[in-house]
Amino acid sequence: MKVVIISECDDIRGFPFWLHDVPDIVYRSDNEPFKFYMQNFTTKIVNLMKAEGLYASQGGPIILSQIENEYQNIEAAFGEKGPSYVHWAANMAVELQTGVPWVMCKQTDAPDPVINTCNGMRCGETFAGPNSPKKPSMWTENWTSFYQVYGGEPYIRSAEDIAFHVILFIAKNGSYINYYMYHGGTNFGRTASAYVITSYYDQAPLDEYGLTRQPKWGHLKELHAAIKLCSTPLLQGVQTNISIGQLQEAYVYQEETGGCVAFLVNNDGRNNASIQFRNVSYQLLPKSISILSDCENVIFNTAKVNTEYNERTTTRSQTFDDVNRWEEFKDSTPNFLDAPLKSDTLLEHMNTTKDKSDYLWCTFSFQPNSSCTEPVLHVESLGHVAHAFVNNIYAGAAHGRHDVKGFTLEIPIELIDGMNNISILSVMVGLPDSGAFLERRFAGLREVKIQCTEKDLYNFTNYTWGYQVGLLGEKLQIYNNQNLGNAEWSKFNLSSKQPLTWYKTVFDAPMGSDPIALDLSKMGKGEAWVNGQSIGRYWVSFQTSKGNSSQTLYHVPRSFLQTTGNLLVLLEEFQGDPLQISLNTISVTNLHQPISNYPIPQ
Repeated sequence: MKVVIISECDDIRGFPFWLHDVPDIVYRSDNEPFKFYMQNFTTKIVNLMKAEGLYASQGGPIILSQIENEYQNIEAAFGEKGPSYVHWAANMAVELQTGVPWVMCKQTDAPDPVINTCNGMRCGETFAGPNSPKKPSMWTENWTSFYQVYGGEPYIRSAEDIAFHVILFIAKNGSYINYYMYHGGTNFGRTASAYVITSYYDQAPLDEYGLTRQPKWGHLKELHAAIKLCSTPLLQGVQTNISIGQLQEAYVYQEETGGCVAFLVNNDGRNNASIQFRNVSYQLLPKSISILSDCENVIFNTAKVNTEYNERTTTRSQTFDDVNRWEEFKDSTPNFLDAPLKSDTLLEHMNTTKDKSDYLWCTFSFQPNSSCTEPVLHVESLGHVAHAFVNNIYAGAAHGRHDVKGFTLEIPIELIDGMNNISILSVMVGLPDSGAFLERRFAGLREVKIQCTEKDLYNFTNYTWGYQVGLLGEKLQIYNNQNLGNAEWSKFNLSSKQPLTWYKTVFDAPMGSDPIALDLSKMGKGEAWVNGQSIGRYWVSFQTSKGNSSQTLYHVPRSFLQTTGNLLVLLEEFQGDPLQISLNTISVTNLHQPISNYPIPQ
């Protein structure tokens, strides 16, 4: 039996950082410490679901469970420990007896009875099918867009492309399609992974705010209705595949009782195709599929969009340009003597912070000889950002990017006679989320040198360092209203903006029910809190190759707000201008021109 199910979900595969400290652990491998905690966690979740009667076998809504995620991408790195782990994970899951099937995404060797499934954008073309005739063909992640990183442009996937590949998968005996994502979201707090922006899948049919992206949402709604109309022959008919042209083909489902549905496919992405099917002529648009509900009448074509386009509208509700409404607190720069942790070498960033903060202060002191002229600080890092301070004076910063493992900060500095204090703030913008041996991943400073002359080089890689986890403002939690008194706030000073400054003000909630967003387009990098709740990291100053910021609008859920007196706190790492911030409402406006006036998005 074929069942077409359209749904939305997310996969969760993050590990709590304390797991990193378990002795001898190797993540996602046939490793006893890891398997112990994985089985405990999986069993806990399954038992919670059973206790609430949530599995379909209990009359609940859960029809499917997943164990692991796209493991085959990294399986070879573990040698013989990879395949044995796959078998262990499958058996462990099945033995929990949920009464619903288990799947492994992108795992061609998923052991019976676990179902191997496809993830991607074109599973109708790329999926080799289930590894057993007893298993259905399932598409567990149909990517409607893609996650966006700082420095990257949004990925725009057209409604036509999504529809084409959905229908193609169904035509080829696909039983299940799950959209990833159907509804965008927000990575509040520090939950985004490495370099990933705070907004998540905003280009989904329902965007980050829950507003429709047209024509994507409407076109897919029409597609789903067409598939439902053809459900009987899809469920009960026999499939045949015939060629109807050089780049054209037909998939037909025929019932013994006469019911029929046909999918006419034009794989030519450039040209219309005139074809004959059952003695009737049909015109097929380029790269399209027509659905014939009775094998005769076209009820849907993937490339013909009937839904009007819309655009998202930002309406300014409030500005924050009144200097008198802002106060600021300049965070402190620790020196070597005051650092609570000392080490004779450079420490790995994540293992030191334990994910309690994005920030790790690394500081040392030294006295150069009198011949040190025109000194240059050279820092090599496998973190994401590094800020350098010399004797409490900001010297400069550098950062990496998502597709490059490390970066170098090289800046001229000024030293004083006598002892100098160098403080480098290493910053992570999210933890790594993929790859083998995550428990061994190194981040943070790798090498620090000061070059004075060609013959006068100071290497501080193996040197006595002081460390402090997090910023003072974080430790004092000055983003919470009850902790504002822990810091000495001063009036905003436009002429003395400095890096690592906290800003605070208050605002009233906009009237109405439209979603709300802060426009931070004139800020640099940092994090924002509303009434003590983090609305996420921002990094507006990291521009794309086209000169755009990857994200400027930051979602403020109305559930975070009270009617008046809402506290806004920002931590600004660079020298952004909070006077240029605005509070906006978000809505959509239909564009009423004929569809033909609009280019098809690529």
